Amino acid sequence: MPYATTQDLIDRFGEEELIQLTDRTGAGVIDTAVLDRTVADGEIDGYLSGRYALPLAEVPPVLVRVACDITRYHLYDDVPHSQVRTRYEDARRLLASISTGKVQLGLPTSAGVEPITGSPEVDAPERIFTGNSLEDF
Repeated sequence: MPYATTQDLIDRFGEEELIQLTDRTGAGVIDTAVLDRTVADGEIDGYLSGRYALPLAEVPPVLVRVACDITRYHLYDDVPHSQVRTRYEDARRLLASISTGKVQLGLPTSAGVEPITGSPEVDAPERIFTGNSLEDF
């Protein structure tokens, strides 16, 4: 199940913008093949795979918005304008927060995935070189 459909993108950004971004032949219509190549699903799955069983049974609205913003960013061949870039960067930060558990989607997490908390623990042999042992060098 994709995170965002063509209709989701039209509802969010308008058909005219999507035609401008996808119509490589001048046909005056949205080229769904171009959309399919730039869809954000793989990028989103990379963030969610460690925390949620994929594919998700239902897509929360927040992920639809994120998928639309990421897809729109990738549709720009040249430099996207600042609003598109900002929305993309915001979407990536949100996905990073979801992957670490700081933001919850309200969905069941993968079995065996525990939230990461606390500090790292290090188990190593005693130091050989210390300030005292290197004193004469």
